[in-house]
Amino acid sequence: MRAWDEAEREAARRRDAAADEAGLPPAGSGGPGGDGALPSGAHRHGDVVHPGPHRHPHVEPPDDGRPVLGIVGAGPVGTALGVAFSRAGWHVGAVASRDAERRRRFASLVPGARALPEAQAIVDECHLVVVAVPDDAVASVARGLRLYSGQAIVHTSGALGAEVLAPSLAAGTQAGGFHPLIAFADVDRAVAALRGATVAVEAEPPLLGLLGEMASSVGAHPVVIPHGAKAAYHAAAVLAAAGTIALLDSIASLGRVAGLDEAQSLAVYLPLVENTIGNARALGLARALTGPMTRGDVGTLEAHAATLAAHAPDVAALHREVSLRAIAIAEGRGAIDAETARDLRAALGPPPGGPGGAAPARAADAAAADAASHRRPVG
Repeated sequence: MRAWDEAEREAARRRDAAADEAGLPPAGSGGPGGDGALPSGAHRHGDVVHPGPHRHPHVEPPDDGRPVLGIVGAGPVGTALGVAFSRAGWHVGAVASRDAERRRRFASLVPGARALPEAQAIVDECHLVVVAVPDDAVASVARGLRLYSGQAIVHTSGALGAEVLAPSLAAGTQAGGFHPLIAFADVDRAVAALRGATVAVEAEPPLLGLLGEMASSVGAHPVVIPHGAKAAYHAAAVLAAAGTIALLDSIASLGRVAGLDEAQSLAVYLPLVENTIGNARALGLARALTGPMTRGDVGTLEAHAATLAAHAPDVAALHREVSLRAIAIAEGRGAIDAETARDLRAALGPPPGGPGGAAPARAADAAAADAASHRRPVG
């Protein structure tokens, strides 16, 4: 499945041949009078003049029939995708970026790619435009592009729908989304991470099939996100990536209280994180949960809350919310009963800085102690 077909390419070739036979003037020479005017309905690209409004692509596809790709944006995402697609056998014809150093680096990593300063120029160099810019810039880029019939355009945003690309479309064009679910912190690591990763694709046929082929070619697994669900999908992705880093940063903050620097904290706690992830993959989330929440250790949570309040108040709110979520999971799987869950929540105290102050906190501590006196053992 393709975003264009052989019949369209053959029609374009016939029109180009007709232009040569008609002897249409090159750019700058014009018709009678030499003022640059063209015959009615004709158009030009650079020094080439065509007799009518014909369908793109001007660029011939490779022998394998795949489209030539053009990438708008030479940052970490655009560069990593350019490298990955090129290595997978796709022809990356051009990159557009206003940053000269980024253009230079992209061209050095992707053989044969032309480096262009303006996005619109890329339209003449490819069949499929990949807009790999920050989310807030996608709409602006789309407004500045005009596709030819037969072309397609996709963006790499995880949060935006394909409709944001509508300003760039013309009759016979298609728009879609292609969002690799990996962290693009480093080009080489991102290219390696694509193998086995998920790519969220959004489009109508035939473009949808092409995007699936592109994802599979770099070793990724394409999945279709239902219309209207991308914001939730992307929020979950942000929690998985940025949320994990924020959690690790909080762990490192507590490690400093214990006399560990960042590198030491990562060395100590990352193996536990990796072990937990392995358990989640093998057992599911609920069964992978361990710790004081599953054992009903109220005293442990009380000690944690007191230590954080005294030595790491910036982490206390996150610790409380994560613990409340874990208590709910433990109760849901039957590891603790409702009474124990209530005692654990009370042990965490009120939200840091929230209403209530010290008296409600002491009341919660008293309630937890009272409940502990007659708690049934939990296995």
